[in-house]
Amino acid sequence: MNKHDTLIANLSRNLAPVEPPPNINRLAMAWFLLSAVYVVAVTQLFGPIRPGAISQLGTEPRFLLESLLGVAAILWTSLLAFRSAVPAALSKPFAAAGMVLMALWLGQYVFGLISPALEPSKLGMRHYCYFETLAYALPVILAGMFLLRRLYPLRPLRTAMSIGLAAGMLPALYMQLACMYEPSHILAYHILPGLLMVGVSAGIAAKWNPRRRNK
Repeated sequence: MNKHDTLIANLSRNLAPVEPPPNINRLAMAWFLLSAVYVVAVTQLFGPIRPGAISQLGTEPRFLLESLLGVAAILWTSLLAFRSAVPAALSKPFAAAGMVLMALWLGQYVFGLISPALEPSKLGMRHYCYFETLAYALPVILAGMFLLRRLYPLRPLRTAMSIGLAAGMLPALYMQLACMYEPSHILAYHILPGLLMVGVSAGIAAKWNPRRRNK
């Protein structure tokens, strides 16, 4: 046996078989669906949705479009976050498409300041919706980051920020049904706290991965 064969034999002697990585898309979908069920359940636990909100989805096309865009944007961002935790699994076009979807959804509320999808009203107002959005998103973030840590994110802060965006937007979207509909209120009390969870996720990732910060 030559030196190369000896070296290879020595290096491979104690190697254990490596389990194949989980299907990343299925994992992202499972996290998204379970998180959505959790957000809906806990929101309902602390108060009913706005009267007539469900029927408005069938009678107001723009309101339905806003809701569907929100679901699509959050689902895409969830896939983006989990794919970013596996080397070479996330392409630039896929990431760009997710950001475009998110911008299109949030842009609906900015446009709504001029031309709202629904007649603005305080009907169904939840007095603590700002804090509800923050509180409901945090367990979703922690669950997502627990799953992501079992993978190998090369840029953990970027991955954490993506999972924070998806998690923060889940309760923000459901507040569209659970709370009053008024674009300035939505932007300030639903969307803003949802966006703040991006920073919260980055802080958690920095604590969990102090030596692997994304520069």
